[in-house]
Amino acid sequence: MIRIVIAEDQRMLLGALASLLDLEEDMTVVGRASNGEEALAMVHLHKPDICIMDIEMPAKTGLDAAEELKGFDCKVMILTTFARPGYFERALKAGVSSYLLKDSPSEELASSIRSVMAGRRIYAPELVDDAYSEESPLTDREKEVLQLMSDGRNTKEIAAQLYITTGTVRNYISVILDKFNVSNRIEAVTRFKEKGWFK
Repeated sequence: MIRIVIAEDQRMLLGALASLLDLEEDMTVVGRASNGEEALAMVHLHKPDICIMDIEMPAKTGLDAAEELKGFDCKVMILTTFARPGYFERALKAGVSSYLLKDSPSEELASSIRSVMAGRRIYAPELVDDAYSEESPLTDREKEVLQLMSDGRNTKEIAAQLYITTGTVRNYISVILDKFNVSNRIEAVTRFKEKGWFK
């Protein structure tokens, strides 16, 4: 029997997924979680074979939880609506066994679980195509500046935190806006988030 924990913050979907998988003769859902923290607790408590996780959940995201489960004797499957290259890249680094999109046919989920149990890795084809076509154009320092911008820091605060002058910060911001072809900081942060490049 394949023992499964499901983490999904939309209750109706969580219930539907659990019911669907419980109908399979070789599967049983041993735990349901509504965020990444609960998922980790369930995995430690129930020692399942597989943990199916959404990405964007409160308290702890599915990717954060997946990173913590790396090396743990539980395979992680990501089931999400987000086909973002940055998320996919991070999931691969966390060693997830599967990354599927929620618009996949429901019967595909059960067969993917069996494939993962057999040692295979299953990734949505559109993600594999995209993952290698687009990487963040920013340098590490530019990413640091953008991260601080997204935290609501102003030019002076960013300069103080990174031990650089306000003029240098303004130069970095100008380069970031240029690379993303946007006109202000909010648009730059939004673009970076949309691509899934925030760690």
